[in-house]
Amino acid sequence: MPFGVNCFKYGLGLEALIERKKILITGRVQGVGFRPAVYRIARSLGLTGAVRNDTKGVTIELQGDEDGIAEFLRRIQSPTDKPPLAKIDGVSASNLPILADRRDFVIEASDSQGPALAQVTADVATCADCLREMNHKEDFRYHYPFINCTNCGPRYSIVRTIPYDRPNTTMSVFAMCRRCAAEYDDISDRRFHAQPVACPSCGPGIWLTDNQDRTLLTQTEAVIAQAAQLLRQGKILAIKGIGGFHLAVSAFDGEAVKRLRTRKRRDHKPFALMTDSLAKIQPHAVITESAERLLQSPRSPIVLLPKKRGSCIAESVALGVNTFGFMLCYAPLHHLLLAEGLDVLVMTSGNISDEPLICENDRAIARLGDIADAFLMHDRDIYRGVDDSIVHFIADQPVLLRRARGYVPTPIMLEQSCPRDIFAAGADLKNTFCLVKQNQLICSEHIGDLEDAEVYQHYVGSIEHLRRLFEVKPEITACDLHPGYLSTQYALSLPSVQILQVQHHWAHIASVLAEYGLPGPVIGLACDGTGYGSDGAIWGCECLIASLTDFSRFGHLAYYPLAGGDKASKEAIRPALSLLRQAYAEDFELTRFQWLLERILPASRLRTPDSRLQTPTYRLQTPDSRLILEQLAKHINTVDTSSLGRVFDAVAVMVGLGSQNHFEAQLPMALEAVIEPGIDQGYGFELTRGRNLAIQLDLRPMIRELVTDVGNELSAGVIAAKFHNCMAEALFEMAKAAREKTGLQTVALSGGVFCNRYLTNRLIGLLRKNGFEVLFNREVPSNDGGISLGQAAVAAAVSSR
Repeated sequence: MPFGVNCFKYGLGLEALIERKKILITGRVQGVGFRPAVYRIARSLGLTGAVRNDTKGVTIELQGDEDGIAEFLRRIQSPTDKPPLAKIDGVSASNLPILADRRDFVIEASDSQGPALAQVTADVATCADCLREMNHKEDFRYHYPFINCTNCGPRYSIVRTIPYDRPNTTMSVFAMCRRCAAEYDDISDRRFHAQPVACPSCGPGIWLTDNQDRTLLTQTEAVIAQAAQLLRQGKILAIKGIGGFHLAVSAFDGEAVKRLRTRKRRDHKPFALMTDSLAKIQPHAVITESAERLLQSPRSPIVLLPKKRGSCIAESVALGVNTFGFMLCYAPLHHLLLAEGLDVLVMTSGNISDEPLICENDRAIARLGDIADAFLMHDRDIYRGVDDSIVHFIADQPVLLRRARGYVPTPIMLEQSCPRDIFAAGADLKNTFCLVKQNQLICSEHIGDLEDAEVYQHYVGSIEHLRRLFEVKPEITACDLHPGYLSTQYALSLPSVQILQVQHHWAHIASVLAEYGLPGPVIGLACDGTGYGSDGAIWGCECLIASLTDFSRFGHLAYYPLAGGDKASKEAIRPALSLLRQAYAEDFELTRFQWLLERILPASRLRTPDSRLQTPTYRLQTPDSRLILEQLAKHINTVDTSSLGRVFDAVAVMVGLGSQNHFEAQLPMALEAVIEPGIDQGYGFELTRGRNLAIQLDLRPMIRELVTDVGNELSAGVIAAKFHNCMAEALFEMAKAAREKTGLQTVALSGGVFCNRYLTNRLIGLLRKNGFEVLFNREVPSNDGGISLGQAAVAAAVSSR
C-alpha cells in the first residue's frame, strides 16, 4: 500500500499514521526461505522496508501502520505462513525514525559484519515438491540427482561460513545457468535464494568408477542403472551422499553382507538399512504412528524398529538385537537408485570400522578401495562430514542415540545469555564437543571414539572448524575429571583459558537439565559403564542431588573390584567373577561353581584348583584368563567400581549370551533382546547405609538368586526379565529414599544404561505412578554423546554466577 494512500485513508497527521521498527528474528531462519516469506507478508500488508540475512539471524526494517506491523509479526510466526523448516527462537523489536521516502519492500544483500550468532540449518531430506519434479519427464531437472529448494537439501555439510549464502558454500564453484538464476532471483519461486540450486547443465554430476578409480560411466541414467545392477549381483557399492560416503549391499544377500563385514572389519555391530517407502519396511519391522512420522520427517534419521518374525533380511545384518535400524531415502540420488527395482539396502557408514566418515573422492578410493567393488561418485564437495542420526523411542517419545545429520548444528538454547565463550571437550567414547555462544549451546555431530588416532585428529580439526564457523573464542574450557581421557588432555593443553573439570555423572544429569531449560536441583539417576569419580573410583550407578552449579552423591551401587582396568569393559568374565566372589564372600569355593564357570569360559580352559594361591581358584591356560582370579584374590591391578554397565555384562555372560563386548554395550543389548515378555517378578536387593553415609545398593541377593535360576536351567529370557525388573525397582527405591531426604519430586535419568528401552520404560512407569516428574535425554543421547552438553551447561551456569 503506497505511503500516500495511507495518509488519505486515515486523514491524520504523519506521526499518527505510521511507525517504523527494526525487528531481529533469531533461530533457524537462514537457508529455509525465510526472507521470501517476510517479503510476501510485508507486501501483502502494504508495509515498506527491507529484510536481510546477517550474522545474528534475519533483520527486518518495517514501516507502516501499527496494526499492519502487529499482523506481520503474528503471521511470520504462524505455522501457515512460516516456512516449513524455519524455527524462531527469538523476536526483538525497536523503534526507528520514520523515512518519508520509503515506497517499497526489498530484500537486501546479506551483512557479514558482527559476531556470528545466526543458526546454520541442518541437512534435510528431499521434499515432496522436488521429488515430483525429479520424476516428471518434462521438467528440466528430470532425474537430476542434486535437485533441491529452500525446503530441502544440504545445508550444514556444504557451508563454510556465516551468513549462509552461495559464495560461502561449496556450491560457489558452480555458476548458475540462466534458468537456475531466474528461479534463484524470483521472489515468488520456492528456489528464491536456495543456495545449492542447480540443474544438469550447470551443477554437480555423478559418475561410476571401479575400485582403481577408473571411470566406467558418466551419463546419469546409465550410472544409476549400472549401480543398481551391481547391487543386485551382490557387489559392494560405495555411494557418496550428502554428508559422506556409504557402503551399500543388498540386505537380502547374506553372503554380500558377510563379505562387507569382513572387508569393513565390523564383525558384530548391526548395520543400518535404507529403503524408499514404508510399504517396503512393513514386512520386516513394526512401524508405529510415531515412527512413521519420524521416518518421513525432513530430518529422516535411522529409526530403530522392532523386528518382525519371518523377515527375509539376512540374519547377519543385525545379530543379537531385536530391532532393525531403518531410514528412508533422504537424497535424490538415493531415490533414483532405489527406483531401479531395489528393495532394501544395507547402508552403512563409508569408513573402516571406528575410523572417521570419509567425504573426499580421492580418500574414498584410497581407504575404501579394498572394501567396495565400485564407487558412485559426485563432484559437490562435502565441507563437513556428517553421519546419519539414530533415534529410538522411550516412553513413546523419540530419543536420539546418535545426533548428527538432520539435527546438527541446531543449538539448545539457554534461558540466559552466557557472558563468556566456552568450549566443552566431551568424553572419549561416542565423543561430541560443545560450544557456548551467548545463549546458544552448539553441540557437534557425533565424532566417535578418540582412542583411534584418525578420529582424534578429526576431533581436533572439527573443533577448529566449528569454532571458526560460529566465531567462538573460548575463555573457559570444560572437560572430564578423568586424567587419562584424550579429550581432557586436549582441553588441559589449550593456552590462556580457564579450566573447569566436571565430574562425568554430574555432566550426564546436567545435560538433561540443559535440554529442559532448568537450573535444578533434581534427583539424578546416572547409570553407565565408566565414569571417573571424585573419590578416584570408577562410578557407574549413581543417585545425585544435582543442579547446574553443584552436586552431591546421595547413593550408589556398592563397590565391587574390577580386575584388568579397561579390559573389563570388553571381557565380561572379569565383572562376572568379581560379583560372584562378592556375593558368596567366605563361602566362595570355585569348585562349587565349575558348572557356571564352564558356561562363562570354555571347559577346555579350566584346570584344577591351584593350592599355591591364598584363595582357591583355577589356573587357566591363557595368561589373561589365568590372572583374573588371582588379581581379585590379591587385589592386584584392580579398581573399585559402582558400574551398572559391567553388571549387565556379567549377567549376560552368566546366562550364556557371550563373553566379549566386540562393540560397546553388545552384551547388554543382547540381554535386553532376549527378555521374555509378561514377566513381573524380579530378584532381590538391599539398600544400606555406607561408611560415607551414602545409600548403597547391594546386589548380592540378586546374584545369588540369579545363579540358582541358571543352575535350575531357567530360560535366559526369564532371567533377563527378572534382572531388568530388579534394576528398575532398585533405582526406583533409591529415588524414593532421595525424595524422603530432600523433598525433591523431579528425577532426571541419564547415562548409557538408559539406552536400554525395557529398563528405562519400566523405571519411568514406576516413578510416574508414584508421583515423580521424570526428565530424560531426548535432544542429545543419554550415553556419552551427551556429556559435552552437560559440561557446557555447567560451565555456562558457573561462569554466570
